[in-house]
Amino acid sequence: MQNTLPITIGLRYLRAKRSNAFISFVSLFAFLGMALGVFALIVVLSVMNGFDRELKERILRTVPHGFIQPEGGLKDHDALIASLYDTPHLAGLAPYVQTNGLLTYAGNARGVSVVGIEPSLEPSVSDVQDFMSQGQMNTLRAGEYRMLMGGLLARFLGVGVGDKITLTLPEVAVTPAGVFPRSRRFTVAGIFDTGAQSDQSLVMIHLRDGQKLLRLGDKSQGLRVKTDDIYRAPQVLAAMAQRIEQKVEVKDWSQTQGHLFQAVKMEKTVVGFLLGIIVAVAAFNIVTSLVMMIAEKRSDIAVLRTMGLTSRGVVAIFMVQGLMLGVVGIALGALCGILGALYISDAVAFLEHVFNVQVFDPSVYFVTRLPSEWRLHDSIVVCVGALAVSIVASAYPAYRASQIAPAEALRYNI
Repeated sequence: MQNTLPITIGLRYLRAKRSNAFISFVSLFAFLGMALGVFALIVVLSVMNGFDRELKERILRTVPHGFIQPEGGLKDHDALIASLYDTPHLAGLAPYVQTNGLLTYAGNARGVSVVGIEPSLEPSVSDVQDFMSQGQMNTLRAGEYRMLMGGLLARFLGVGVGDKITLTLPEVAVTPAGVFPRSRRFTVAGIFDTGAQSDQSLVMIHLRDGQKLLRLGDKSQGLRVKTDDIYRAPQVLAAMAQRIEQKVEVKDWSQTQGHLFQAVKMEKTVVGFLLGIIVAVAAFNIVTSLVMMIAEKRSDIAVLRTMGLTSRGVVAIFMVQGLMLGVVGIALGALCGILGALYISDAVAFLEHVFNVQVFDPSVYFVTRLPSEWRLHDSIVVCVGALAVSIVASAYPAYRASQIAPAEALRYNI
């Protein structure tokens, strides 16, 4: 009974009507603030997770999980592919050449990244074939100088399938007439829309055409790699590098695109910290509520102490009050936050339909609907952090209550 007495008294104080209505208001504000803070953190972190997932999926539709670049180029890519295909967790390999260039058409110009691919092998390392809005990848044939390009790039240049377009390389050709930039006319054979940044800067040509443009002979620059799990890419690439006799350089997606994903991770951290201020404000309200409650209950504390309640028991009474405000607020916020994270995408889509508006304009944003990905780990971290803040906020007022001298408190209440 002695052990449960502080809990009973603490819960009774929490339910009892206040002689000072302001205390009830501050307690309610602390409870709602804690719930709002936890709710906002879970929902916003889930949305940030959704954007991170969308970014990775869309970028890695055209960007392989890794690259293998032998020193001096790769002469016999078929033999190397055959020797590496039994590597665990490897999903695909394809040769490539790559350079930068300038596309011009009807007075419009745009700098692009040019990738030479083998159409029969490219689907094993990228998903571009699945996002062709016009034409097909297999229309790229050696010697015909055909080109695939992103939809945003095609719209900017004003070209369509069948149009002739000029590609200028950052090299010069010396002729009897003088020095001229190296350029070549290509025919637009297809347009893809992956919904990623590559739609405005990537063009694909046949591997043989790329070799001729770059004067590589029959060499490719290396292999594009796809794994069965993007997070295994560094280990898979390292295992393949050990099996190749010549010196090679390997790069995985976290190195080629790492700066972008690090920026997203930093943004998630900063947003989480800023929203955590809501929880901190709720914690200050818990402190205020308890301090005011202790001032109101000084005589009750004195009586309980004279009846034998220990200082630890007094601490427990007010810790129960503070923690109940925090725990109930956390529980409500977590429940609403999880539901919000799971259904926010559908809710936003419904509101867009009802009010005939579009939050993400497809002509401006690659992501056209609000993504969300709820993760248990994030919710646990938010709830545990909020609980820790509630404990800290309750500890000091509870300790100060335990230091009240019974004689001093009763002197002015007789």
